[in-house]
Amino acid sequence: MRPLAISAWTVTSALGAGRDATLAALRGGHGGLRPCDFPNADLDTWIGRVPAIEDAPLPEHLAAWDCRNNRLAHLALEQDGFARACAAARALYGAEGVGVFMGTSTAGIEQTERAYRARESDRTLPGWFDYDRTQDVFSLADFVRTRFELAGPALSVSTACSSSAKVFATAYRHMQAGLCRAAVVGGVDTLCLMTLYGFHSLQLVSSRPCRPADAGRDGINLGEAAGYALLEWPEDGAPGVRLLGFGESADAHHMSAPHPDGAGARLAMQGALERAGLEPAGVDWVHLHGTGTPANDLAEDKALSALFGDGMTCSSTKGWMGHTLGAAGILGAGLAALAIEEGLVPASLNTRTVDPRLSGDVVLENRAQSVRRVMVNAFGFGGSNASLLLGDAE
Repeated sequence: MRPLAISAWTVTSALGAGRDATLAALRGGHGGLRPCDFPNADLDTWIGRVPAIEDAPLPEHLAAWDCRNNRLAHLALEQDGFARACAAARALYGAEGVGVFMGTSTAGIEQTERAYRARESDRTLPGWFDYDRTQDVFSLADFVRTRFELAGPALSVSTACSSSAKVFATAYRHMQAGLCRAAVVGGVDTLCLMTLYGFHSLQLVSSRPCRPADAGRDGINLGEAAGYALLEWPEDGAPGVRLLGFGESADAHHMSAPHPDGAGARLAMQGALERAGLEPAGVDWVHLHGTGTPANDLAEDKALSALFGDGMTCSSTKGWMGHTLGAAGILGAGLAALAIEEGLVPASLNTRTVDPRLSGDVVLENRAQSVRRVMVNAFGFGGSNASLLLGDAE
């Protein structure tokens, strides 16, 4: 495939708002997980909560979209000059020439939870509740395109934890077909009671900070995050980070459990390599989906071993900010871009003793090294898998 330029990007998570805060936290070894203090959640677990969302309502002209998810979406949009980059793209390509492709799994479910608790005496939902512009998964794409006054193709992808990785593939297809000349891609997911208690009911939530790939790992910590990237066709010789390839699969092995041999995961990674025209040896680091559950980490490692052989450099960043569900893909892409630009491979925070059944070279301490190509994995419930291959312009 013809590579796409990632002209601008930004991420916000429990590590901080924007690229500089994220890099500082990674270099300083400062994780963002905290004991669960989410309102009305009486759970013995840790979460990756972004501070200040509650105290940051949307501007008046965007108030109709006000909910936790869109507040975080707006906070992230204001970081790293991303809004200016989008305005420049609109000026260059026209409003119809820029598409918007967003990934989310929870969208504004937390707003619906609030509305349910505030029901009227006749059990009807309060008048301030706006389903279309808060809970509906298209709310996020609608909010972003409204914020930037864009009129190109717009849609939301909701395939659980692979959502904001799959938007890169969706954007590429639209651009290749000539339906838009540039694309704003991204993902936002925020904490809510449904996910906290839902994963708890599946017995997947850890009472400790999660430890991906650790021999004693026992589950996930949930987090929230937002991130974006501006995709354009690159100019010849221009530097920067590129989307080199993507792969998708749907193995449909089980509603929530991965294929035990990682069959779908392997297909997704293999597809990304094939589109990029690269051999496995050309990848410097694999950003694992790495949730910290025994089954998921083992299945992903089997897929990794089958494709790359033993000893592939890999790590998961979920010990830093938790599992951000529908935002995991864009967060991984942002961290991959950061690794390429800064020469930093982040460690699997909290991992102490790697499970001896795993064959990958799990990074336990941050590594300063040249990074040219990164595989980013994002695997969702139901076997909806996606992998991205990012690299430098050379």
